[in-house]
Amino acid sequence: MNMAYSSDTKKQKHIHMKVKIQSIKFDADQKLLDFIEEKVSKLDQYYDGIIAADVVLKLEKSSNDENKVAEIKLMIPGNDLFAKKKSKSFEESVDSSVEALRAQVRKRKEKAKSF
Repeated sequence: MNMAYSSDTKKQKHIHMKVKIQSIKFDADQKLLDFIEEKVSKLDQYYDGIIAADVVLKLEKSSNDENKVAEIKLMIPGNDLFAKKKSKSFEESVDSSVEALRAQVRKRKEKAKSF
């Protein structure tokens, strides 16, 4: 069963980053959804041009227990940013994906400043 969860995160400015979370073939509990929302929303503080974030959670068939995948796509004017991480827990996968996106956002911001 696919489940979509969506909310608007208010910023200090008038801009809202929409966070959409989908869990593929399982139902994510509210605690996990809240965790993801909080982590992804923090990317706002590094770049205020983020329009929305799509998060996809899925379980991969694997012989080891590192089978929890988090894919996060950030919609930003120009080019979207993307990160996909796999680990033993969804929280860890989301954390790793957010870290990768944080680096991409910073790099993009620095690049924009140089023009």
